Formats: sequence, structure tokens, C-alpha cells
Amino acid sequence: MCGIYLTNIPYEEGIIKEKLKSISFRGPDYTGIKKVNDLTFGHLRLSILDLDPRSNQPMVYESLTLVFNGEIYNYKTVKKELIDLGYTFKTESDTEVLLIGYKHWGKSLLDKINGMFAFSIYDATTNKLFSARDRIGVKPFYYYWHNGRLEICSQIRPLLEGKSINEEAISIYLDTDYIPSPYTIAENVFKLQSGNYMEIDLNTNQLTIEEYWNLQDVKIRDITYEDAKNELHELLKDAVKIRLQSDVPIGSFLSGGIDSSLVSSIASKVSPTQINTFSIGFDDPNYDESKIAEQYAEIIDSNHTTTICGPNDILELIPKLTEVYDEPFADSSALPSLLLNKITKQYVTVALSGDGGDESFIGYPYFDSLIRNKFIIDIPYWIRKILANPKLLKIFGINSHRVRNALKTKTRNDFIENIYTRKGFLLKEKRQDWMKHYQGYKKWSNIFLQKAADLNIKLWLENNSNVKVDRASMAYSVEVRSPFLDYRVVEYARTLPMHFRYEKGRQKKILRDILKEYIPEEVFNQPKQGFSAPIRKWMRKELREEFDAALNDEFLNRVPNLNVKKFKRIYIDHMNGKEDHSVYIWKLFVLSKWYKEFNF
Repeated sequence: MCGIYLTNIPYEEGIIKEKLKSISFRGPDYTGIKKVNDLTFGHLRLSILDLDPRSNQPMVYESLTLVFNGEIYNYKTVKKELIDLGYTFKTESDTEVLLIGYKHWGKSLLDKINGMFAFSIYDATTNKLFSARDRIGVKPFYYYWHNGRLEICSQIRPLLEGKSINEEAISIYLDTDYIPSPYTIAENVFKLQSGNYMEIDLNTNQLTIEEYWNLQDVKIRDITYEDAKNELHELLKDAVKIRLQSDVPIGSFLSGGIDSSLVSSIASKVSPTQINTFSIGFDDPNYDESKIAEQYAEIIDSNHTTTICGPNDILELIPKLTEVYDEPFADSSALPSLLLNKITKQYVTVALSGDGGDESFIGYPYFDSLIRNKFIIDIPYWIRKILANPKLLKIFGINSHRVRNALKTKTRNDFIENIYTRKGFLLKEKRQDWMKHYQGYKKWSNIFLQKAADLNIKLWLENNSNVKVDRASMAYSVEVRSPFLDYRVVEYARTLPMHFRYEKGRQKKILRDILKEYIPEEVFNQPKQGFSAPIRKWMRKELREEFDAALNDEFLNRVPNLNVKKFKRIYIDHMNGKEDHSVYIWKLFVLSKWYKEFNF
């Protein structure tokens, strides 16, 4: 929705304006700057609710000043409660509800609001700052804190000047494709983790961070499948309905998958007008789902737009990738995501998406892989060590990397974690200490698949999927809302018996059965391609010169902890068509572009 900025560093106003200008795509409708005591507030507005200037930010209420990015979906309910308590309102915005709500309830407001948000509220009376990030980490929150000097921003670019590179973060990136919170690419710059709030006493320069929400111990409900399906359906209807609140045009992303088609189908029913839907296709049929999406659109009677993406489209978007993903980010599906939002902006400003469905309803292919190989983990480790001998593997014709990993992995938890890391494949020295921030998944459930899903929600969803969607949409000033990221849906899904959500050969079972009420099963029960670009092929052909130029010795030797010799070997193997190492090559390519963009 917007971009926020806040600092107690005494920059001149011209410098503040330049910082905001560098991320102006987040909010092109209004730029606001306000100084209160020693703090300077900045805000970039993308107008969605109450388009009147009265809802511009920074917003002030009595001694409180607020900058806020996101949407509070249940703001009307919270507003009514505050009106009943005697408060009056001057706007129709959720911003004012957030501000007055904090005035009345303080940090307990976080338990009342349902939305995607990152905000800071300063109380001039107490000289204290309160900041918070939403439960699932949909909206970003960066902060610099060093020797009492503070900067807060929706993106890291305005905070990078004069900072040193965080070498540990580079190693994490090479192992994961992204930099997970609380780490960032720069020293002394951090991400506030999802479901956390931060308080700073500016009198004493005391900073404290507390958790207000997290996944909890799973308590499986005693409920029939039909009752669960009906309850979930009603919950999803409400999650979609509250996300259709907007004073600007709204549409929905529609791929060939279950999640986006279910969201779009529900939206088409509850929306008073025909909805607009959008999809991306590729000229390579192995990656193209556009024809399936067009079938869905015809059935739900949406006004559909398909855009076909080719190598030239990707090449043109690479500079945009570095501009808006201002930390290294190696999920190549960010490129079609950028193109999708670019097209969407020509028609609407707000779009619904199906992001989050795979996490809660066990949809990713590697969940299947975990189940297929779980029996291997249950074999005593000393036996598996013997079986993992490369000569034996060759004799038995075992080529699956998942099987090899299972044989070599000590515990079930290690096997789960290996899904989300490359196990130091590109590193001179392995570094896994960062995983200490994500060990909660071990205690929330004893169910193997739920453990994996929980780690996915806390690690991958927040730091990969949400980052991809936020930056790709904000790049073109589009706001994306996902009903599956409603915390009520996440919590509800975890209480359902696993066989309601996952059966062998039938992932997302309960969602499929709900979708049958909108789209015939023979239509949606087609092979899923995944939302990704055919980078593997393109880097060998159309983009080869671009990659050769970027991944030169000068750059590779500057990357901390990179095993240069090993990388150069796999680069040659890939380009000669011997093996597929596109994942590793792409992440170094993205990192090279980042180094160049930010002069590191």
C-alpha cells in the first residue's frame, strides 16, 4: 500500500526527500514529511481507502504521530467499537482507526486487528516509539539501530548509505536464495520479524522487541470432514469479502493452480460486479498455465487478461528486479511476478492472490517428497551411512537427491530443514547458526508434515513468498491481498486432521473439494506447472552473454565465503548442458547485479 520512513538522525529535509524518492513506487499519490521533536516522519501514499487528502500521512491524533503501511481489513468493526467507547472520527480510513485504537488500547490493539501492516507510532508526551509488524510478515519493516541512532523504512535502500556489508548474510543468501529476518545485507540494519512489536524509549535509548503472535501447539479438532469443509468455506468467503473493500478498482490473479482459482471463484460470487482476472503465460509449454487459467475465467465469468512472457521480457525486467528488490533475492519467479503486476496496474490498483494456500494446505511438491522418503529417515543412522556410499548408490541406480539427503541426514528435523537450505553447497565454510531463529517448528506439532508446513510458514513464506509479492506489486504501485494469509485461515488449517488436507496423490484435498462447487474437477485437476520462468534454458541461450559478463572472476573473488573454484566448475557443466545448476547460477547473477547497483 505505502512506504514508511522514520529517523532521529538530523538529516536535512532534502536528504529525507531523496530517500523517499528512491522508493517512490511504493506510494506515488502523496509524499508526506513531518518533524516531531527529534523525529522526522516520512510517508509515501498509495491511496486505497478514503482517497481524500484528510487521510494522508503522517497522521496525528493528540500526542500521537503515525506512519503506516498496509491494510486493516476489519477496521470497520474496530471503528464501531471505538465509536461505542465515545471516540469520533474525521476520516473513513483504516489509518485513523489504527491511531485512535492505539490511543485507547495501547499494544493490546494488535490482538484486535486483522490485516497486513507495518507501522510506527510516536508518543510525544512520553518520548517513546511503538512499532509492529503483522502476524504473517506480509508487509516489510527494516530498521537501523546503532548507538542510539535510528532509521525505520519499508525497504532497505534508504538505509544503506555508509553501511558495511553483512558477510554472514551473504552466506545465508547463498544457502537459501534470500536473507531471512532478523538479518539483512547490511551491518546494524535488521528486519523486525513477523508477529513482533518493537518499543524504543528515546529518553534512555532502550530498545525492546516482544512477540505478540506465533504458531501454537497444534490441537487437532474432533470434527467431520463435511463440517470442516463448510466451516473453512465460510471462513474463506469472509477472508475474501473483507479484502474486497476498496475505493479503487480491484481484480484477482488467476493461474492454473487451486489457490488462485478458488480465491477468484469466491470473489466472482461475492463481488457485486464482474471481476477482472489476470495471468502470465510463457511461450515454453512446459511452464505455461495460461490456457488452463483462461478455462477457469470462462467458467467463473471474469474479465480475463493473459500476457505471454518471453526471454526479451525477462531481460528487460532485470534492472527493475535490482531496483525494487534492494536486497539480493534469487527466486526467479519474481520476474514473471513483476510482469504480472505491470500488466495488472493498467486495469486495477488492488489484486487478490492465492499466496499462502500451499503452506497451510500442504500443496508444495516437496511435501510429497518428504512423505515418500520418511521411511528412510526411520532406518538407524549407522545403516544409512553405509547405504549412502556413492558406489552403492550407483549400483542400485539411485539418483534422487532427496533419497541421498535422507540417507545422509541424522534426524527427521534435519531432513525437513534441508528443504530450505542448500547445505553449504556454494560455501567454503558452512554457516547454519541463523536457523536458531526458526526452531519453534520442533515444538508446535508432532506430526511430520505439520512440522514442515510450520517451518515453511515461519521461514519461507515470510522471507521468500511475501517479499516476492510485496516488491513485485509495489514496483508498479499495486496492492496485493491474499485471503490465505488471513491469520484466522492459518490457525484454522492447523487444527484440521492432516488427512483432511493431504492424501497421497491428492494434495490440498479440502480446498479441491471446495473448488468443485465452482469449477468442475476435471477442469482444475490438470498438472500444475508452477509459477516460474524457464531461466535454466534462457541462461544457456538468449541470456548467455549477460551471464558470462556478470559472473566474471573479479566479481566472484569479491563474494565472501564463496567456493569460487566449485562455482566455476558447475557453471561450465550447466552451460554445456551436462547438469542443471540454474538455481546456483541465478543467485550469483542476482548478487552480481546487487553489488553493481549499490557499489559494494
